[in-house]
Amino acid sequence: MTTTCFTRPAFTSRVVPVIVLTDPAHAVPLAHALLEGGIDVMEITLRSDAALASIEAVAKAVPQMHTGAGTVTRVAEVQRVIDAGATFALSPGCTDALVEAVKGAKLPFIPGVMTPGEVMHRREQGFSLMKLFPAQQAGGMGMLKALGAPIPDVKFCPTGGVSPDNLKDFLKLPNVAMAGGSWLTPADALARGDWALITRLAREATALANAF
Repeated sequence: MTTTCFTRPAFTSRVVPVIVLTDPAHAVPLAHALLEGGIDVMEITLRSDAALASIEAVAKAVPQMHTGAGTVTRVAEVQRVIDAGATFALSPGCTDALVEAVKGAKLPFIPGVMTPGEVMHRREQGFSLMKLFPAQQAGGMGMLKALGAPIPDVKFCPTGGVSPDNLKDFLKLPNVAMAGGSWLTPADALARGDWALITRLAREATALANAF
């Protein structure tokens, strides 16, 4: 089945910051720092108690930022992230129950996959954009190249092991729509509120993504 629920979210950046926030007060200045660096998307992961409040803060104060909820692994989390203001969600893996939940909620969703069988299964459910996770452990660029031949109609967002050193190589692959990584928002920079550093990292990543 194919459904418009599973179209790609509307952000333009090909680099997706994977973010763990422990203080919701950091969310809005972080969003502005990323936007200044040319990145219009945030994946705020549900890995801390501050995640939902952080999503809500950005959704209310910085509506031009596309705020996604990451690490969505349970059905009960779907409505929570929608209520917080997330405009899309991502998962490290996926279950059929989770697919039914996001479908029912009409929430754009990027499911995590690791094997060809998972890719084929999610494609049958209407997905054309998936998150390869953990990308390096799943085979990295070699796996993406191998998937591209038999399953050319699926695009990927590799996450896990993506860095400034290999970002350009990942994004050059024809079946890679975007790539995610945590290097853009270092924990120590967040802790001290070094928004200038985050803007610089965002600009560097944007330049790499736009270099070809």
